[in-house]
Amino acid sequence: MQVLESYKPFEIQEIELSEWKQRPVKNNFFEFVLIKEGKGTQCINYNEYEYNKGSMFLLPPLKCHSFHIETPSKFVFLKFTDSFFKDVHRNAIDRNVWYKEASYILSNYNQLPGDIIVNDSDRNHIERLITIILEETRSYGDTSISLIKSLMTSILEILIRNIKKGSFHEVSQDSNDDRIHKMLTYINEHLDKPAYLKVDHLADIFSMSSTYVSEYFKKQIHMSLREYIIKAKLKLVEIRLLNSDFTISEIADDLGFTDASHLSKTFKRYVGSSIRDFKNAGEYVLLKRSVCAS
Repeated sequence: MQVLESYKPFEIQEIELSEWKQRPVKNNFFEFVLIKEGKGTQCINYNEYEYNKGSMFLLPPLKCHSFHIETPSKFVFLKFTDSFFKDVHRNAIDRNVWYKEASYILSNYNQLPGDIIVNDSDRNHIERLITIILEETRSYGDTSISLIKSLMTSILEILIRNIKKGSFHEVSQDSNDDRIHKMLTYINEHLDKPAYLKVDHLADIFSMSSTYVSEYFKKQIHMSLREYIIKAKLKLVEIRLLNSDFTISEIADDLGFTDASHLSKTFKRYVGSSIRDFKNAGEYVLLKRSVCAS
């Protein structure tokens, strides 16, 4: 049963499938998926994870994901599209708040299969929110748009909370130091505040000496603190370039680059293409965690 095929700010589907068919991913931040019935296996980047009734996943905006369906399965897809964040003139939404929330999820999600929700309380919250969303879509009208956006905002906030609680960062597998997870979360929450990312400030926050912060970070992440921060910012740049109408100057200003020229040169150095060529190609580069099958 398909409830709503497509609506500009978002797409909502409730559909029962006995066989998986590849679905379009263009112009898509990500999709949240609830399994209402059935069982099978989720696959992302050749990594597999069993699903059952009640499983909740994120699907990245990449072609390398699928489901192997063992028994007929009922899926609910909540797709956050680029126009969900562009088309804000009719509704009072702060697009910067929206963008920070959605971009945080997408840039910190590890693009591996597995349940995104780490506690039963949040799972119950999301199931109730989705029930209301589906009820609203069945009697869809202009009066429902604002309510549905509010409900989807709540789902975004719950996803952020669970990503912060989960082990979604790219940390050395032999590390059992919880400080690095907290440090990475802190850095990714403050990418638009350069003063918060300085070594002295991080040393103060995490009770380390200034001389040890960089050494500790590189040992845990296998890249320098400076390179990590630059790449983390450029992941957000990629998201904004492909999913928003922000200008290059606006992006540069918001993420602490000197100006548009500084952003363009940094982007070319790390991404390997100009901003124009990147936008024309329409594919993430730094945001991809691993090579995907074509």
